[in-house]
Amino acid sequence: MTSTPFPPGALEGVRVIDFTQVMAGPYCTMLLADLGADVVKVEPPGAGDQVRRSWDTPLPGRDSPAFHALNRNKRSVTLDLRSDEGRAGFRKLVSDADVVVENFRPGVADRLGIGYEAARQIRPDIVYASISGFGQWGPYADRPGYDLIAQAMAGSLSVTGEPGGEPVKCGLPVGDLGAGMLCAIGILGAHHHRLRTGEGQYLETSLYEAVLAMSVWESTEYFASGRAPQRLGSAHRMTAPYQAVRTADGHVTVAANNQRLWQRLCTALGLEHLADDERFATNTDRMEHRAELIALLEGRLATESTEECVRLLLDAGIPAGPILDYGQILGGDAHAEARGMVEEYEHPVEGTAQVLGFPVKLGRTPARVRRHPPLLGEHNEELLGDA
Repeated sequence: MTSTPFPPGALEGVRVIDFTQVMAGPYCTMLLADLGADVVKVEPPGAGDQVRRSWDTPLPGRDSPAFHALNRNKRSVTLDLRSDEGRAGFRKLVSDADVVVENFRPGVADRLGIGYEAARQIRPDIVYASISGFGQWGPYADRPGYDLIAQAMAGSLSVTGEPGGEPVKCGLPVGDLGAGMLCAIGILGAHHHRLRTGEGQYLETSLYEAVLAMSVWESTEYFASGRAPQRLGSAHRMTAPYQAVRTADGHVTVAANNQRLWQRLCTALGLEHLADDERFATNTDRMEHRAELIALLEGRLATESTEECVRLLLDAGIPAGPILDYGQILGGDAHAEARGMVEEYEHPVEGTAQVLGFPVKLGRTPARVRRHPPLLGEHNEELLGDA
């Protein structure tokens, strides 16, 4: 992989020392690596990142698909951070680093001697980032950090699911991935400040804050009304109709979320009389009578297939789409292919493998798969030498 000529990444020349495992931290550092940073993943000897062994324990010498999904474009070294040799390796790595990222529980990095104060004694201008479940301080700071728990305690489970139904976890790990993404944004901001002033700094975020930060509509509803938002299924909090609607063979998503689109929807479906119905005259009325409105729309769309519904609505200028599963998307969807959202690379053990592509397209410094997900300790000699 490294011998292939690639255009330089936006973060070429930036070295990141990565003391993270599982998901939030590795996702953060993968984003930086995709942008061209030299990310050095530090793992415990023997065990490595916990997610290497996840998903039914792969065969000896092989890593899990989950590890591959989160650790491309990185190099790996192994250090026992409780030993003198491990701490010597830490000092060697940080002396050449621009950024350090860790996702231990609060206080663990300091006890291991690899916290911010230890790092800036070696490199005063270091940018040091921490990701945890609930942040470095506050009443919940010492609680374990799991995506499910963060979703529960930051509100996501209270608004996900059908009205009156049981709490439902968001299908995507929004706490883990959101915290990783927000941390990467914070690192980029701190690195920019470092380039301008020469000053490093400490930054931190959490799974809890990532979930809460995404509650833009829910917090708006609460601040405006004083009432906690309730579950709405696929419906929108601020507009209607904007949700999944049943068809003859499945569902279509419809976004007639303003008066102009509402009029078009009524015309396209031959339901012009609904445009004059006082129950649906304004967006506020449509939200108040949402159940009746959706029942009427489903009565009409139940006579058409999903494909026919999508074509009908798009031809009328109404945003609409089918609900696709990951087999349909990743197994050959034309748009995912056109957007480069499936990447292939060669792995020394697994052979040809696939991962998700890059969601941001940079014109001059494009993201690329420059390195396969590293084998455990693959770069010990290269990066640590005698240390």
